[in-house]
Amino acid sequence: MHRRRLLALLLVAAGTLLVTAPESALAHGLVGRQDLPIPKWLFGWGAAVVLVASFVGLAVLWPKPRLEGAPERRVAGLPRLLDPLAGALGLAIFVLVVYAGFAGSQTTTNNLAPTVIFVIFWVAIPILSLFFGDVFKAINPWRAAARAVAWLAGKVSRGGLPAPMPYPARLGRWPAAVGIMAFAWVELVYSGRGDPSNLAVLALVYVAIQFVGMSLYGIEPWNRYGDGFGAYFGLIARMAPLRWARDGLFVRKPLSALTRLDNMVPGTVALVCLIIGTTSFDGFSGGPAWGNISPDLVSLFRDMGFGQSTSLELAFTLGLVVVTLIVAGLYRLGVMGMQTIDPLGASAPELAARFAHSLVPIGLAYVVAHYFSLLAYEGQRVAYLISDPLGDGSNLFGTSSATVDYTWISATAIWYVQVAALVIGHVAGLVLAHERALVSFEGDSQVATRSQYWMLVVMIAFTSLGLWLLSAANS
Repeated sequence: MHRRRLLALLLVAAGTLLVTAPESALAHGLVGRQDLPIPKWLFGWGAAVVLVASFVGLAVLWPKPRLEGAPERRVAGLPRLLDPLAGALGLAIFVLVVYAGFAGSQTTTNNLAPTVIFVIFWVAIPILSLFFGDVFKAINPWRAAARAVAWLAGKVSRGGLPAPMPYPARLGRWPAAVGIMAFAWVELVYSGRGDPSNLAVLALVYVAIQFVGMSLYGIEPWNRYGDGFGAYFGLIARMAPLRWARDGLFVRKPLSALTRLDNMVPGTVALVCLIIGTTSFDGFSGGPAWGNISPDLVSLFRDMGFGQSTSLELAFTLGLVVVTLIVAGLYRLGVMGMQTIDPLGASAPELAARFAHSLVPIGLAYVVAHYFSLLAYEGQRVAYLISDPLGDGSNLFGTSSATVDYTWISATAIWYVQVAALVIGHVAGLVLAHERALVSFEGDSQVATRSQYWMLVVMIAFTSLGLWLLSAANS
């Protein structure tokens, strides 16, 4: 009887969240997606029911932790040269991209730099990390360059290099969070992002900052906590069933490595909320709601004496910050609700950090849902750009005549991929939160289940937000 009442309550909460989502957004799909085989509102309800059913299934069928502390197994050795070769490849790609940004055509679609940075680097690497582990760590160009410099300096210097300073605990992942926010600002706000030479300059500035951090605090500590992309892609890679190391290839249960994340490191909650929040604003800024708000904000900044371009950047910066804060606020509400049930009396910041890893699958789900079509179509430009990276008519590999095929996957199929990504990501988040609750409350499945009522509502809210953004964009 108690579970029936709980299920009814959760279904009502799900319905309320879906009903309160803007009806116009749910009634108008993305461009080219008007002829879906089933009504769009059914996707929203279906997603909510899947989450509720998953929650009840976890409560009944998952009484003990299965991922926390799960072991990994070494399955193969790796050649010692593989690591430096991968680093050299990443460094060569980085040099080519920067050179193309400076020396190539300044038309966005004819230059290699924008496609590699905004499509391959920002979208493809997280997806590859989900399946193959931390591929970015292997090809990280600034890490490879720093390791090469350190090796050479160690050979030349008689007394060896001085030891780096200990990484300050109070910094945590805050530098990484700032780095991700800066990249999102460039992608979504900066008016000069379409200029390849600007992107090349910004890439060099970012690398210079990374060299300073690595020289002060050591290569590996800085890449783990201070480098925005190293930290972000490293979080995604923890969901993968594979882990690459210099001593071999290891396999593990998917998601299990996230349970070993050092959640209590400062800035971890901010980083995962930024991943969701910045992607949410990208979708929101393409919809009618932002179209109604932004002109007033731009006029406000114009009245304050700023130029048109600066006013646009200020308006979009404000929107980016506000949407990210809303996402963080939703998570905080779930944590505060969980705090009322927590018999251990943990503080809200402690609980937020303890369950932060459960947001990582949701962050990737938002990235896939929002950017999958970009990768599916714009990613094809690499075929001709690799032969003509500067846009000067070269044909290095015989593929410069390749074109973008917009028919290889239908708009309906893209919609299904996006919705599936949102649902699967949120179910994975529920699994991780349930696991952590079982461990936190020492295996008491009833208390653990009750502690997750609010988190389920948060998951449904995030799912509804994601579906609304998909429906509202370009409507």
